[in-house]
Amino acid sequence: RIVVFDGGLGATLEEFDLTAEDYGGLPGKCHEVLVLNRPDVIEGLHSSMLDAGAEVVETDSFQASRIKLEEWGLAEHTVEINRKAAEIGRRAAGPERFVAGSIGPTGYLPASDDPTLGGIRFPELVEVFTEQAAALVDGGVDLIMIETVQDILEAKAAVFGARAAFKAAGRSVPIQVSVSLLPNGGKMLLGTDVSAMLTTLEALRVDVIGLNCSTGPEDMRDAIRYLGEHSTVPVHCIPNAGLPLQGPDGETIFPEEPAPLAEALGEFVEKHGVGVVGGCCGTTPEHIRAIADRVRDLKPSPRPAPGELMVSSMMTATQLVQEPRPTLVGERVNSQGSRRAKELLLADDYETLNQVAEDQVEGGAHVLDVCVALVERADEDEQMREVVKRISLTQPAPIQVDSTEPEVIRTALEQIPGRAIVNSVNLEAGRDKLDTVVPIAKAHGAALIALTIDEVGMAKTAERKLEIARRITELVCDEHGLEPEALVFDALTFTLTTGDEEWRPSAVETIEGIRRIKAEIPGVKTSLGVSNVSFGVSQPARAVLNSVFLHHCVEAGLDLAMVNPNHIK
Repeated sequence: RIVVFDGGLGATLEEFDLTAEDYGGLPGKCHEVLVLNRPDVIEGLHSSMLDAGAEVVETDSFQASRIKLEEWGLAEHTVEINRKAAEIGRRAAGPERFVAGSIGPTGYLPASDDPTLGGIRFPELVEVFTEQAAALVDGGVDLIMIETVQDILEAKAAVFGARAAFKAAGRSVPIQVSVSLLPNGGKMLLGTDVSAMLTTLEALRVDVIGLNCSTGPEDMRDAIRYLGEHSTVPVHCIPNAGLPLQGPDGETIFPEEPAPLAEALGEFVEKHGVGVVGGCCGTTPEHIRAIADRVRDLKPSPRPAPGELMVSSMMTATQLVQEPRPTLVGERVNSQGSRRAKELLLADDYETLNQVAEDQVEGGAHVLDVCVALVERADEDEQMREVVKRISLTQPAPIQVDSTEPEVIRTALEQIPGRAIVNSVNLEAGRDKLDTVVPIAKAHGAALIALTIDEVGMAKTAERKLEIARRITELVCDEHGLEPEALVFDALTFTLTTGDEEWRPSAVETIEGIRRIKAEIPGVKTSLGVSNVSFGVSQPARAVLNSVFLHHCVEAGLDLAMVNPNHIK
């Protein structure tokens, strides 16, 4: 059936005759403090929404993170406020209906480069959200609602916080994430479109995805249509009662009447498969009654099966495997393969390095490989964080994090607002490092590249490449649970310029290795650093050799090619 959430808390509270004393004598209206001072009012509000036909009430905890409560001098009451908000909701809902633990934004934008709003790290945000989610779970909520999200990286931190709280409590509840889009543009505050939002959140394995706040339903129509067509999990729509207007006395007025709001949401259910509806700012019990009446006899449509695996930047999403193949992975933002990139990193010249990334995208790169490892410096993690932050803010291409160090990979994924690719793992020193990196990649929803290297060394023959790939698949997919579609094998190639008879067939063995991995390990993808084949050859000849080699690799089943796209014919 269609699930109906409650309406806006603030607008309904305005109808109560509340005093400054009810608000704890604070210099303003902190609605969350009412759970301590006037729990009867909050319970009454919940009951009015339930009486109107809501099946889910949201706790009075939207601004109850430690960061937001600190603004009111209430930080030390964080746990108490959230737990009581959950308990009040639980009393009102009883055993038959549901309580959603509301978690709103902190006011920070961790993906931005604003010195104040962007001045918070992912682990710090996770800690804040863990505290809030733990208190809500302790108070008895049935799900966590992370809502009015304006920065997808903050949403990611909130999901991590909720999961940490579940682990500590020994009890999990579903996670619902609701983003807020700007009017008319259809994007989030930092430029994230709906495809990037969906790709990132589905990779994090959240349970319900949708939109709330910001506008009335009309400005949500295109985004809801996209979610209805592509989301594999239930979709919700919880809009404001129209775009807010300013009244004659400076008050905020929400103009959308109950009937047209209900009609729009009913249409979203019928046309776009929305399964969860409700109201945000300005919606009253009358709005909820109209919505509940409109959707009472409707059914949500089945969700589509997963399509091709997507990766995303902060701005947009793209298929991991392009059609026609291959996906071009720009290789020039790489301290190991580009002398210029190394010089720019040594000089902390991130602006010019970002220009290198832009040149790669303009040249046709679908994904950007980023490697900042330098023997001359010991701050690879901080340099990686700085570089991926700048690229995320300016480039539409998803990022491939290229490092051998688990902590560098973790730092990068904690800064990237989209679904990234991790490059890479192997078995050169056994499975220990793989066992560290795979859970990090999986937690962040990243795809993972594995090199065909084991304790004996780099696989030279097609047979050995396949043998190692099978072993890694067992570890990564069967033991750690990464989906095969997110596992990418780099079958490795070697330069043809050594003059050594042993290496003469190496490129042909790579082509055959790709063919066999694709044929014999269902679902996995393949990748290759193409230009290694021509190392030591003059530039005009390199372009030809790389292009011919790439052609045959693609025919054999290559999915991703690390190249300088400007040098491929």
